[in-house]
Amino acid sequence: MNLGPKTNISIEIDEMKYRQPNESFEGKVERIARTLSDSQEHYSEIYGILSNMRFLPAGRVQTAIGSPRAVTAFNCFVSGKIDDSMESIMDKAKESAETMRRGGGIGYNFGHLRPHGDWIKSLESKASGPISFMRIYDAICQTISSSGHRRGAQMGVFPIDHPDVEEFINAKTNQNQLTGFNVSLAVTDKFMTALINNEPFELVFDGKVYKTVNPKDLWDSIMRNTWDWAEPGVLFIDRINEMNNLYYCEEIEATNPCGEQPLPPYGACLLGSFNLVKYLKESKVVGREIVLDFDWSKFKEDIPHVVRMMDNVIDKTIYPLEKQKKEAVAKRRMGLGITGLANCAEMQGMPYASKDFIGFQEKILETLRDDTYMASSQLAKEKGIFPMYSPDLYPKGRFIDTLSPSVKESIEKHGIRNSHLTSIAPTGTISLSADNVSSGIEPPFSHYYDRTLRTFEGDRVERVEDYAFARGFKSRTSDEISAQEHVDVLLTSQKYIDSACSKTCNIGDEVTFDEFKELYKIAWEGRAKGLTTFRASGKRFGILVKPDEEPKNDACYIDPETGTKECDL
Repeated sequence: MNLGPKTNISIEIDEMKYRQPNESFEGKVERIARTLSDSQEHYSEIYGILSNMRFLPAGRVQTAIGSPRAVTAFNCFVSGKIDDSMESIMDKAKESAETMRRGGGIGYNFGHLRPHGDWIKSLESKASGPISFMRIYDAICQTISSSGHRRGAQMGVFPIDHPDVEEFINAKTNQNQLTGFNVSLAVTDKFMTALINNEPFELVFDGKVYKTVNPKDLWDSIMRNTWDWAEPGVLFIDRINEMNNLYYCEEIEATNPCGEQPLPPYGACLLGSFNLVKYLKESKVVGREIVLDFDWSKFKEDIPHVVRMMDNVIDKTIYPLEKQKKEAVAKRRMGLGITGLANCAEMQGMPYASKDFIGFQEKILETLRDDTYMASSQLAKEKGIFPMYSPDLYPKGRFIDTLSPSVKESIEKHGIRNSHLTSIAPTGTISLSADNVSSGIEPPFSHYYDRTLRTFEGDRVERVEDYAFARGFKSRTSDEISAQEHVDVLLTSQKYIDSACSKTCNIGDEVTFDEFKELYKIAWEGRAKGLTTFRASGKRFGILVKPDEEPKNDACYIDPETGTKECDL
């Protein structure tokens, strides 16, 4: 039986990024299943799931687990708190270097550093400000490549009320600055309320008011930069914290580089996605057309096996830092999501963002939510609860309250093995390795396109066909979907996801600047945890190029599906 990817580019991606030297696809699957299984029965189940690509562990898991490489299976981390001292700044810089050396991306909050020009009494000099220290971290990222065929990835988060916020907003307009960073603003409910009510907004550090601004002017500056440069991103930080399952023992100030995992200091994200197209089955033949249906029983059957497998990663991997290990073991976070949603729905006759599509999306994510939580609760009976579990406080979390009654009853009775279980990751590369299924919850970028493939020998351009299109299905593409429809899909997803969702809202030329700004208000009011947008006619261009387009020579490449930057040095 010929298992694994079938297209040349997918085979090459799998060989280059995820397999060991001279390792076959079957050998990779055997290595992962053998390392992460609890029994022969579990091994058989996991081998079947991975062989058929029904579940795609994140790239770090595929590369690191069971291999001789001293690298981590966790994709990304968040730094420890960077305090306002040279010792703390340099200590965290050293930790970030070690994290990236071991294969992890990393996110930071730079808001605890005093503003530019602030007087330092002990030195009788003025502070250079947070942005200047971000350049140190950027240089480290450019110098130290992550393990494998990927560049180091970083997220720089900045509070909306910091006195240097205006400098941060404009930091990425210089194409030669902070090229190793994605940047996002931590936007508070206080700011959004001031914006809507047109009330003055104070920029504050360490209890001192440095400046009072018009929130509309500040917001217009944010929006104009995002309109032109796709940055900064926006994180609704209060929503992130109020919906956090561990609201009682941690405060979140930053996310991983792609934004789908809000994490506490030294937090780690362990990712993997169910490949929905692999659950399609022939239900009947109408004329010459084969009608496909979703195999709900197989999907539900796989989830507990995958939860068990991914929980084992936490104990089987190495960690760049001991503090990261302590944090991971104490909470046992994971982020299980989906990929191929658009292809799967469209191949069943449900156009992207249609009423039927949204209904299917909700059923998928509700099943994923309830079945992962039930599996983790049942696993707790066997292996124990996560150490930071509180029987009095965890069941009272706002997200936990959305679970089905039977799942909540199980948690009350048995506790739970993992603090968090779901996330929607970008999945760009693992989806490409699975014959280019549509990424995450995104629509296809195009039916076919040219992709810049990065190798040790240099970059080259490959023609890639969408999974559904290659099989005779012609679905809606990103530029055929309205900005509002993109937001609707995001808001639908976030209701069922305990972490966050990577979703890029592609903005067409028909959208005005005022309509663009309104999307962010809609996302906030709809209880999104953040929003990323990409405007193809902006000043940056994506690594995915339609055949009739020419790349901009002066551009920083941005994946329009994921928002991930791969900037030229």
